[in-house]
Amino acid sequence: MLKLPPQPDNCELCERPVARLTRHHLIPKHLHRKKRFQKLFTREDLITRTLWVCRPCHNAIHKARSEYELGLHFNTREKLLELEELRTFVEWLRDKPEGFVPKFVRQK
Repeated sequence: MLKLPPQPDNCELCERPVARLTRHHLIPKHLHRKKRFQKLFTREDLITRTLWVCRPCHNAIHKARSEYELGLHFNTREKLLELEELRTFVEWLRDKPEGFVPKFVRQK
């Protein structure tokens, strides 16, 4: 039986202490059945490669790239932080209080 990493006290991206974290699958679950992903990653990697993140960071991850791109190219914490827009957001969010929820401006 595969063991998932336990939930930490802090978001694994912005490092803020947050009571309710969400699990971000670094390789999106719906891609686990795709042959390309099965060839690139072990079954264990597909299931256990996750990050515990706060909701604002989770939203920013999915806003940055498509799920396919995230799974194929940005499937580690380090690779996610190579995305300039995500790194900038995380650095900005890092100093905000625990309950802070940013208001995203919708682009036309």
